[in-house]
Amino acid sequence: MMHASRDVAAEGRGENRVGTYAKAIFDADNHMYETKDALLRYLPEQYRSAIRFVEVEGRTRIALQNRITDYIPNPTFEVVAAPGTFGDFYAARNTEGRTLRQMAGDPIRARPEFREPAPRLALMDEQGIEKALMYPTLANLVEQRIENDPELVGAVIHSLNRWMLDTWTFDYKGRIFATPVLTLGIVEAAIDELHWVLENGARAVLIRPAPAFGYRGSRSFGLPEFDPFWREVQRAGVPVCFHAADTIIEAYVNLWEPPGASQSAFGRSPFRMMAEGHRDIEDTIASLVCHGTLSRFPDLRLASVENGTGWLPHLMENLDRVAHMMPQEFSGDPLEQLRRSFYFNPFWEDDLRQLIELVGADRVLFGSDYPHPEGLAEPRDYLQRVDGLDAGELDLVMHDNATALLGLAATA
Repeated sequence: MMHASRDVAAEGRGENRVGTYAKAIFDADNHMYETKDALLRYLPEQYRSAIRFVEVEGRTRIALQNRITDYIPNPTFEVVAAPGTFGDFYAARNTEGRTLRQMAGDPIRARPEFREPAPRLALMDEQGIEKALMYPTLANLVEQRIENDPELVGAVIHSLNRWMLDTWTFDYKGRIFATPVLTLGIVEAAIDELHWVLENGARAVLIRPAPAFGYRGSRSFGLPEFDPFWREVQRAGVPVCFHAADTIIEAYVNLWEPPGASQSAFGRSPFRMMAEGHRDIEDTIASLVCHGTLSRFPDLRLASVENGTGWLPHLMENLDRVAHMMPQEFSGDPLEQLRRSFYFNPFWEDDLRQLIELVGADRVLFGSDYPHPEGLAEPRDYLQRVDGLDAGELDLVMHDNATALLGLAATA
């Protein structure tokens, strides 16, 4: 991996150090921290009792259908860990055996640029970021915790989307693109919500990489019964981002290691770190391929965001193997379908060259996860990790691919 001090003026690589890369940067993974009323401001009265903020031992927690979740320990985001503080942990450089709490150090108060678009735009100017996809944070826990009631899920998601439109808009000055959420438990309602967000300027939408939970239980949204939704997505030409979120994987892991069985100081045991992995995004993509969505709707533009890419070689190997075992079940080459439809945002610690060799430089998205503690303290620090990319590849990863994903005009 490249370090900032290294001279990268070698022939063919161009200027790709943090301090010298002067071209526009499109960060495909930025986050907002929602305010307390994000889920509640527009929530109909009949659903109000299902979402509550409660005090537990002096700390505010969120209770969904009377069950408190620790998935996000501080759901008000009044104080947060500073950006990038978990870097050593996720880079597997925790040589001192520190816990995440120790790595986080003293929390900081959520700053205006975490909450509002105008201060965020000013910060982006300081960071050298031209454009950014902006994802909610609190939304990551909603669907999994109230999945038994698809109408409630839809009402909470719509309330969040209306709050997001009020606060951030879905297209702020052509530079910040907040991603409204779509939930697929009720197909007709998902289509209505899709139309509503598009009418209000959405340039991309967000879907959880997990089965849809509807009146008949859970099922892959790659099945033909979801075709009316995907037909509308393709017709509109809007990209769908599958961003990491709370999913069904925890329930599976709990069968092996029930909550409280491990006394790990980290809060997450080594077994959980191993077992949870990224099976959710693997199965999401596999379902869209194996259930035929990508062959029935070849013009879909999809992105895997904040799921990393270390799992991708395993997925592609398995898809290719199964396709050769059961060729009659596939309409076309599944790997070609995957490469045609999907863009991939690697973790900053992932092997970027390996990813490019798998899917091509034109399918890789830069994303910093700013301002989350597991992301980069400064988005442009990613430029320290692009050793081996030529100037054209670097432009694709740092800007042009996200521009193509959103269907925006290329920057001159």
